[in-house]
Amino acid sequence: MSAKTIEALFISLLLLIPATISRAQDGADESYSPYSVFGIGDISRQGTAYNKGMGGVGIANRSHRFVNYLNPAAVTARDTLSFMMDVGVVNQNKIFKQGSGKSVNNSTNMFNFVATFPIYKKSAFILGITPFSDVGYDFSHPITDPSVIGNTGNVTYSSEGSGSLYQLFGGMGASLWSNFSVGAELIYVFGNLDKDTRMSFDDNTYRSIYSGYTLQLNAVTGKFGVQYEKPLSNGLTLTAGATYRMGAKLKGYAKGYQYAAVSGVVDTTYNAKRNFTDTLSRSRNNVKLGSEYGIGISLRKDDLWSLEFDYLFSDWGNSGFDSHRGFSNRGAANFTTTSSQSFRGGFEITPNRNDIRYYLRRCTYRIGAYYDTMYYKVNGEQIRQFGLTLGTTLPVFRWYNGLTLGIDLGQKGSTSGRLIKENYIMFNVGINIHDIWFQKPKYE
Repeated sequence: MSAKTIEALFISLLLLIPATISRAQDGADESYSPYSVFGIGDISRQGTAYNKGMGGVGIANRSHRFVNYLNPAAVTARDTLSFMMDVGVVNQNKIFKQGSGKSVNNSTNMFNFVATFPIYKKSAFILGITPFSDVGYDFSHPITDPSVIGNTGNVTYSSEGSGSLYQLFGGMGASLWSNFSVGAELIYVFGNLDKDTRMSFDDNTYRSIYSGYTLQLNAVTGKFGVQYEKPLSNGLTLTAGATYRMGAKLKGYAKGYQYAAVSGVVDTTYNAKRNFTDTLSRSRNNVKLGSEYGIGISLRKDDLWSLEFDYLFSDWGNSGFDSHRGFSNRGAANFTTTSSQSFRGGFEITPNRNDIRYYLRRCTYRIGAYYDTMYYKVNGEQIRQFGLTLGTTLPVFRWYNGLTLGIDLGQKGSTSGRLIKENYIMFNVGINIHDIWFQKPKYE
């Protein structure tokens, strides 16, 4: 593939961004997973296509060529006066299996929009928006309890959900001295989640039962990060990093409804519609976002290659999701919250960034892997997820502009008991935009 072809593709993707944003705002599901029925749905894996191609690492990463928002302190790794922006799109393709049943789903949406620019000397600002969690499911199954269907006939239980929580963040980082950097972000989490259920009867003499919740949520939290670099011999640099995101109380409301109807028409003579609203900020059962701790270590060889390992721990045991209506969904399965962990590793290499003869030698190539445990247990079993990632960045135009492509192959859940196994392949595309601000040209 020639450099001109890459540039044409880069421009085409830029033109597609407004249409993709419009689709996301129109309510298209950000993600689809039966496990998102619980709590606030699936917690999104953070990072740009750059991070995702390396298994999601970034806590100890100090690349001056790519935006890395996983550690607020990393924003100080930059060229002087450089402006950087990253726009990401993800395509998800999933296959679900439970017993002998199978189903498939695919979706495409914007994932991140992040920009960073210098403030003063060795300090810089970062601003962005990314998904925080996603709800997306649509499934049904027959009720097989003989004591029920023996009296009423066939009964079908169905459930549907959609919506996302987003995080809007702004922060800054500064280098206190040559090898030590700190950073902080203010994060605003907001969004709507809709969860609907229905119990329908084949016998029309019985009225179908409808119920559901609309969750309008918001929270304010913060994230802090540090990084320390230690130059070694032969162009090697060892970097250690750490992050902490505070827990936060969710505010807003959980608006629920329940009614009975025949063929979707409410029978007001015999069944009055019931509405109720919990104002979460006044609820006795506090509903919270879990706090998160992360540590990472990386080894870098000049501008040639880097290797990194990250570990994250998040405490959701006291989130209140498993006891507050609208979040627990106990009718679906036995759901309890717990702590989550993530182990990540990644490697990248650039054969020769300044090669003027062979374009592919200027490209960057990545590989990574991850293993996660979710923040909940279903029927007493904690859900696990693991995957392998591949990625590359294709240089475009001058400076550090580029097109980053990535593939994520993974599995979530299992077929043990009544659980569902989710196999997926995700394609990540990131547009890396770089420019120099406040540069004064000189003419001879």
